[in-house]
Amino acid sequence: MGMMPKRVKFRKSQRGVIRGRAMRGNTVAFGDFGLQALQGGWLKANVLEAGRVAAVRGAPEGRVYIRVFPHKSVTSTPEETRMGTGKGEPDYWCAVVKPGSMLFEIGGGIAESVARATLKKVAHKLPIRSRFVKRRAKR
Repeated sequence: MGMMPKRVKFRKSQRGVIRGRAMRGNTVAFGDFGLQALQGGWLKANVLEAGRVAAVRGAPEGRVYIRVFPHKSVTSTPEETRMGTGKGEPDYWCAVVKPGSMLFEIGGGIAESVARATLKKVAHKLPIRSRFVKRRAKR
């Protein structure tokens, strides 16, 4: 099973609406290069795991940071179930991502070309558009 919270206060959550851009978690903070979301959406836990595997295999000597976590449970009812039987059981966990959120970061003194190729492979796994960003110099 992919990433999921150890324990939650409520098993089932409402859908919610993704509005606006990310105000926090939108800069490269831990590594040297990052993958930034250009669209909002839900990222399933298995998609994040696939991205993690691609990042670790692409840069085995580097350090990979995952900046989002699947806190939200998404429910579904079984097929061919009549209406009015209540809310379904939790089906999977997802991370709610706003445009501008930093998704993955890579550090550890690896070259920019290796980081760019690695994060390009990670971006292919994601259902949303994203871009490669570098850490800004401190002023």
